[in-house]
Amino acid sequence: MAAKFPINWSDTQPRLFTAVAGMAGFCAYFAMYAFRKPIAAGHFNHVAGWDFAVDFKTSLLIAQIVGYALAKFIGIKMIAEIGRQGRGAAIIGLITSSWIALCLFAVTPAPWSVIWLFANGLMLGMIWGLVFSFMEGRRVSEVLGAILCASFIVSSGVVKQIGAQLLRSGVREAWMPAATGILFFPLLLLAVWVLTQLPPPSATDEEARTVRAPMRATERMAFLREHGAALVLLVVGYVLLTALRDFRDNFAAEIWAALGFGKDPAMFSASELPIGVIVLGVLGALVYIRDNRRALLVMHGVIIGGAALLAGATLAFQFALLSPLLWMILTGAGLYFGYAPFNAMLFDRMIAALGRSGNAGFLIYIADAAGYTASVGLQIYRSVGAPRVAWVSFFTTACYVTAAAVGALTLVSALMFLTKEQYD
Repeated sequence: MAAKFPINWSDTQPRLFTAVAGMAGFCAYFAMYAFRKPIAAGHFNHVAGWDFAVDFKTSLLIAQIVGYALAKFIGIKMIAEIGRQGRGAAIIGLITSSWIALCLFAVTPAPWSVIWLFANGLMLGMIWGLVFSFMEGRRVSEVLGAILCASFIVSSGVVKQIGAQLLRSGVREAWMPAATGILFFPLLLLAVWVLTQLPPPSATDEEARTVRAPMRATERMAFLREHGAALVLLVVGYVLLTALRDFRDNFAAEIWAALGFGKDPAMFSASELPIGVIVLGVLGALVYIRDNRRALLVMHGVIIGGAALLAGATLAFQFALLSPLLWMILTGAGLYFGYAPFNAMLFDRMIAALGRSGNAGFLIYIADAAGYTASVGLQIYRSVGAPRVAWVSFFTTACYVTAAAVGALTLVSALMFLTKEQYD
């Protein structure tokens, strides 16, 4: 669709542009989560026709994540090469297909119903890259990226709360995910329409953040050859963060039950809303750092700080210095301080700092493809390798391991960028 606003309104009315673009991105991705995360609000116990070592809910989540991870591998090429045309229609088409998969899940008996969760994840794995493509390469990309990241922090808790409330109101468990999703279709359509009306990055944006353009295979390989070592360190840390974040998200119902809050759906939102506010405030403030290399290093510091918060909050909880709710808020904040920059501003600033024409999408999808593959592995290990370990004990151990590894890897990556800066 052609832009309805003046082409330069992002320059002439930057605050209005930031508010409109940020809210459109927030609402679009918030709505997407209503088609992905409600499944985590159910328990799916005693399912007829299911007689396997891995319980039914874990199998559903694994199938969904496998599809999601496969979409990320496909997205390394597709998101890197996508242009401006057709992005809105692609978002609507993919999310509609994911909802149809949820309806088919509801009417298909186990074990065959699992395949529809795979299809659901496959459809949704491209959405982040499509939405973020409207946000990147702008002088306010940190603010837009932080708002976009806040959407998946907040929406995860909200849609699970809505799913849990639908269950309590009498909606069958198999139909609950599809019922939750359909509630968000109007918001999705409005948000995507607004996104398609946004002007492309202006000349001023391109001067500050470099030109954003599709990257073909030769360009992607050249980038990886030159900067692959530091990228590998960051991606390994992101892999651990993704696996733990996804575990916390998917099994929030079980963790809250183990903490004694299993009958209170409001806990899903109560723990996530403060996290969204904290992360939005900290990461959005990075827009005030004009120098791209300095901003890139500050983001390394934020990730390291997130790892320290994750470990410190867990230690305080084990010494009974924190309540369960405050512990879940602080561990969530620590996870998202590490996790969120990879999904938006870190790679956006990296492209700008290195002065290359390209886009951040393919870097995000490299990290995501590896991260969600690890998420599958962690969930299989929890179900098969450590099925008798208590939920809270498993989560606390994973917090310590993740914090230590992410802190060390990110520190080495920062030193590599510092060294490169000194000799450039």
